[in-house]
Amino acid sequence: MYLYLPVALTSINILVPIGLGLAVGLLSGLFGVGGGFLMTPLLIMFGIPSTVAAATDSNQIVAASTSGTYAHWKVGNVDFKMGLYLLLGGFIGGLAGVQGIKVLQAMGNADFVIKMTYVLMLGIVGAYMFVESLMSMRKKKEETPKQAKESKVGAFLKSLPMQTHFEKSGVTHSLLLPVIFGGFVGILAAVMGVGGGFLMVPVMVYILRMPMHVVVGTSLFQILFNCIEVTFLQAYTNHNVDFILAVLLLLGSTVGAQVGAVFGRKLKGEQLKIILAVIVLVVTVKIVFELTMSPSLLVSQGGGH
Repeated sequence: MYLYLPVALTSINILVPIGLGLAVGLLSGLFGVGGGFLMTPLLIMFGIPSTVAAATDSNQIVAASTSGTYAHWKVGNVDFKMGLYLLLGGFIGGLAGVQGIKVLQAMGNADFVIKMTYVLMLGIVGAYMFVESLMSMRKKKEETPKQAKESKVGAFLKSLPMQTHFEKSGVTHSLLLPVIFGGFVGILAAVMGVGGGFLMVPVMVYILRMPMHVVVGTSLFQILFNCIEVTFLQAYTNHNVDFILAVLLLLGSTVGAQVGAVFGRKLKGEQLKIILAVIVLVVTVKIVFELTMSPSLLVSQGGGH
């Protein structure tokens, strides 16, 4: 059964967005990511304009992260204090990002900027997570020479003002850190249609040194409210949110997030990190392939339509 999407100006089989929502919701509950880094490229592959895909996906992430946050809150895996400071920065960054998209659309460069941002951010984050996870899993003894480098970073972080202890995570950091990182993720949420979990999770693990399972729940918490703001601003400012498509994505993602949260408790932190890294790199390669493929080859592969 096909439905016409009024904002995307195309028709789509209803089973496609429901299935995509289910898969991405599973990732949301499993890794603490909104899943937008995967959903937006997939929607573009099915003929949804990139600006509409990014804006609508922010709407879908709201449901997936709500479901995932609730599942992790029940088992005590959410650091609300850290999440609130991340949100403070995220709201500011989201507002700036939506205004940036408005300018890019007027210039006609929005599609290219969205895709290139994906390639750069996913490639860097995915490669770092993959290499770091392999080293920690295979060569535990090599952690000693790393500590000298990490101690310099730690000393710098401790020298920042407004040091506060986050009881749930068991770490002490300047309040400036979550606000700054949250602001950067807010910009990405608007530009890329993502919750920013694929970036925030590595930040929490490697820089803020939070426990992996607390990271997952806290990441989903900040993603939830970040994407509520971005969805409202995208709909009001840029009129890019296709609510029919969003509802179809929501149906699958809500169920998938609950399933992912259950499986996530059964996997070790290092296993979660390396699986997420592989998924991020696969998506990056796919986007690069599409950007570099010649138009004639794209038409022949798409069946000439």
